[in-house]
Amino acid sequence: MFSFYGPLSLILLMAFWATLILFGFGLIYFSLGASFWDSRERAGLLSDLYMSGAAIFTLGPEDAGPTTPLARMLVVLEAGTGFAFLAVIMGYFPVLYGAFSRREVNISLLDARAGSPPTAAELMRRHAHDDAEESLTTLLVEWERWSAELLESHISFPLLCYFRSQHTNQSWLSALTSILDTCALLIAGVQGHEARQAQLTFAMARHALVDLSQVVSLRPVEEAPDRLPHARYEQLYGLLCQGGVSVCRDNNSENRLSEMRKLYEPYAEALSAHFQMPLPPWIAEKPHKDNWLTVAKVRARAEKANPQTTKAAGETRSSAVDLLLDDHHDF
Repeated sequence: MFSFYGPLSLILLMAFWATLILFGFGLIYFSLGASFWDSRERAGLLSDLYMSGAAIFTLGPEDAGPTTPLARMLVVLEAGTGFAFLAVIMGYFPVLYGAFSRREVNISLLDARAGSPPTAAELMRRHAHDDAEESLTTLLVEWERWSAELLESHISFPLLCYFRSQHTNQSWLSALTSILDTCALLIAGVQGHEARQAQLTFAMARHALVDLSQVVSLRPVEEAPDRLPHARYEQLYGLLCQGGVSVCRDNNSENRLSEMRKLYEPYAEALSAHFQMPLPPWIAEKPHKDNWLTVAKVRARAEKANPQTTKAAGETRSSAVDLLLDDHHDF
């Protein structure tokens, strides 16, 4: 039901604006006294509202009209206001839905890279391959720009925050939080050159999260359930080590990660409660099938049908399809 709220509230907002203009000018006409004639009924408030509606929608009625110079000027002014209102609607909708579409592109791309819903563990594990540093750095650069675009578009049009993603297990808030989780993990406890880009992406993504919470006047939630207790922290690092990620396990790694999480999680919790969008876990709670897996399995069957192609690519199972299917062998 929440998916209808954003688009429907936009349409109702336009209707509300038009109603306010109609009643506003109608009351101005009524305050002028008998400044309109009406062939169907005695001049009064109903006639004034009728003339206001005819003026704003440029109907040009023949059964009523202004009788004083001031009333005529106001009718022309309201007709101009109606044209301006129509121009605002024609420009407002494309800009709004264009920003919504650009927001959803990277969210959909994240599905194959971090799971559905996206998690930091899956994102790191699926990038634990050859040339992983370069690909992960490129991904973080893209999300740094996405966070900046999200900040600018959603501050200009706060109504976009209420627009939901196309799939129930995806949202702009869960995607943004999972990227922050990944950056915090890279900064606090993972060895690699991509940690530098992670700092830049973290700064931009946190900026977007904090400013958007202020736009809707939300206070950070300090007393929220711990998203990464110690047991889950040990499980997380175990999965990363098993996946080939170079983790930095010293006595202060968990404390560093906890300090990074305090910088953004209170704001994420506040936005989650307000928009009714659940935050992603650090580790997938249970095995699930991603939306893109059907295509991956079709490609896997094609490679099995032509073993020479697979053999030419190398004796080791290093293809992206094989690795990704191995991640979901339960299916």
